[in-house]
Amino acid sequence: MQMLYNSENFAVVRIDVPPNDVGTEGARPRERGGFEIVDKFARKEIFLEGALAESFRQGVDALIDTEPTGEEIDAYLERFAALMQQPLSFH
Repeated sequence: MQMLYNSENFAVVRIDVPPNDVGTEGARPRERGGFEIVDKFARKEIFLEGALAESFRQGVDALIDTEPTGEEIDAYLERFAALMQQPLSFH
């Protein structure tokens, strides 16, 4: 788990899970993991994996190339707010 971004509004964590090497003989192990985005004010989060995580990563890479401000990064993350359904809980 690696914290990628943390502002007053959002936090983004990358979660890497080792590939599962159990499967069909000769099949390539499938990489797993994704990104957790937390909206601190709405107290909701979402976990992105698979194609959506890859799309998110590509969008972040393109954004980083422009040397964005914190506000621009937060605006990008705000796009995912409508998808956030999981209430944030503290343990």
